[in-house]
Amino acid sequence: MPEINPVTTLTQDGDVAVITLNSPPVNALSAKVREGLAEGFKQAIASPAKAIVLICDGRTFIAGADITEFGGQMSGPSLQEVQDIIEGAPKPVVAAIHGTALGGGLEVALCAHYRVAVPSAKVGLPEVNIGLLPGAGGTQRLPRIVGVEKALEMVTSGQHVPAKAAAEMGLVDEIVPEGQLRQGALDFANRAVAEGKPLVKVRDNNAKLEEAKGKPEIFANFRKANARKMRGFNAPENNIKAVEAAVNASSFDEGLKEERRLFGELMMGPQSAAQRYYFFAERQAQKIPDVPDDTPSRAINKVGILGAGTMGGGIAMNFANVGIPVTIVELKQDALDRGLATIRKNYERSRGADPAVTEKRMGLLTGALEQEALADCDLVIEAVFERMDIKKDVFTNLDRICKPGAILATNTSYLNVDEIASVTSRPQDVIGLHFFSPANVMKLLEVIRGEKTAKDVISTSMKLAKQIGKVAVLAGVCPGFIGNRMLSQRQREAQKLVMEGAMPWDIDRVLYDFGFPMGPFAMSDLAGLDIGWVKENSKGETIRDVLCEMDRRGQKTGAGYYDYDENRTAKPSPVTEQIINDFITKSGRNPRKIDDQEILERCIYPMINEGAKILEEGKAIRSSDIDVVWVNGYGWPVYRGGPMYYGDQVGVQNVLAKMQEFQGQHGDDFKPPALLEKLAADGQKFSDFKQA
Repeated sequence: MPEINPVTTLTQDGDVAVITLNSPPVNALSAKVREGLAEGFKQAIASPAKAIVLICDGRTFIAGADITEFGGQMSGPSLQEVQDIIEGAPKPVVAAIHGTALGGGLEVALCAHYRVAVPSAKVGLPEVNIGLLPGAGGTQRLPRIVGVEKALEMVTSGQHVPAKAAAEMGLVDEIVPEGQLRQGALDFANRAVAEGKPLVKVRDNNAKLEEAKGKPEIFANFRKANARKMRGFNAPENNIKAVEAAVNASSFDEGLKEERRLFGELMMGPQSAAQRYYFFAERQAQKIPDVPDDTPSRAINKVGILGAGTMGGGIAMNFANVGIPVTIVELKQDALDRGLATIRKNYERSRGADPAVTEKRMGLLTGALEQEALADCDLVIEAVFERMDIKKDVFTNLDRICKPGAILATNTSYLNVDEIASVTSRPQDVIGLHFFSPANVMKLLEVIRGEKTAKDVISTSMKLAKQIGKVAVLAGVCPGFIGNRMLSQRQREAQKLVMEGAMPWDIDRVLYDFGFPMGPFAMSDLAGLDIGWVKENSKGETIRDVLCEMDRRGQKTGAGYYDYDENRTAKPSPVTEQIINDFITKSGRNPRKIDDQEILERCIYPMINEGAKILEEGKAIRSSDIDVVWVNGYGWPVYRGGPMYYGDQVGVQNVLAKMQEFQGQHGDDFKPPALLEKLAADGQKFSDFKQA
């Protein structure tokens, strides 16, 4: 095959020149790929061929830019130079798409005169997910094909559009049979020549833009409808402005110029840096130094779950969703029936629910009242009450019942996995799989490695997490693992701040403005203040006790920390304020004015401090793993990277200084660990820390 460069070949098939890219794993637009495209198209244009097909080897078409180049020195031809050569070709160019054409990949395909795809292909512009916009004409060409409203939806959500839908909106000109992409593209190219099809340049097609001209309400309405989803993020707004430029600019080139300006603004800003960091952090979390990718794993063909409550049912759905049969065990028939009915309701209520799919998934679930029904399961997960004596009892039984080699997992959110494993004869088979509620929705899975957990059990758990659509992070055994252990620091400080004079709504507002979906007191009202509260034992010793005794138990009773109207809209409560002031008076203190900066530092810095302790103790492999936990499980705003990344941006020395200051004022809750002191002394970041 005539080689253009190590990743590009040019061949001729009849009257069609075929440019083939092969740059594993995803044919990203690296300097080598851009060089190959530029030279390949120049040669194909100069050749006697009457048409050109661009196709990729491997598992996908060009799946995007090479984001490792971002922020560095670019070499080779720019992407725009490559696009100009493709778009300006004097003979038909057909892009042949399989796998995904994402970001820069779709932007290249949009410069071809025609696009064909196999049914399994997907296309999209997901740059918004790394805090950017499509900077190679995507925001200018896309609305010219799909229309302004659809373009706005695609660029602000980053959605991947399946081939069939892409064809319906004009992004793809023809769907060709699976496995016949090359031949289908050649046939299309030959037809284009034979029929004298025009060389369609997307940039010249203004009809869809004309429909939106003089209608600013299209953009105003879109912003309003998506305000909540886009809150705090810069990239969606710049994407909208770029599409606005496509409509309002005097020419395509003027729109392109504004797109580049808006792209540069995001690229140089802190949010995209944080989101790009997070993109790599999530992938890095899969890498466990002493459990390499080639570690054997165990086959999981059947799963057992103990407990059909909210958590057990949610966990079961994850496995049924990917075709794995599940046996769910409950103590009583009514609890089992209720659990299975809830699962069915969840399926029926999900967006775009297909009754046939619901029945298929429900058909994979088997209810039972005896733990013996778990005997042939490859993995058993207990989701029973969070009490050590109950967990031990369950694992003693599972040890007796389950077949050799079955993985025994606890969904505990706080308890000692090693202590649970100690009652079995096979601690090597025991692991923690901490799902987050609702388990069928939340992406995070903390995988808790016990002292004796076998490596193939860890490997199986990490791979299985990916199979069921979770983001897994490995943690060591300690109270609360990574997420809840750090959360307890924030909760403690929020409660202390209230007793010093800050109101719950002040604390919630500061954390909401920081980027969290809600603050700790609003969250308590949503969950219910009476979780874990027992009326008979209550003696009015805490603010929560008093609120519950007054039947102010959160949103469900119309009042908690906040007062709620009939639409559950919260407003600060004079009742709560009075209760707080009474408690402060009783404690002999004087309330003080606490500013927003102190609230933020008191709530966030102790979390970073605890993260440093977690690293120091070896309970997390790397600081970025902690960030993945917090972004996926606790609503940390991804545009701030995660608590440890945020600590690095604030400066480790500044975090240490503030912790020492708080320690002097408020005691040893703020005591910094030796690791924080060492990193500060050495001028290092949390991201520099490597476990021994």
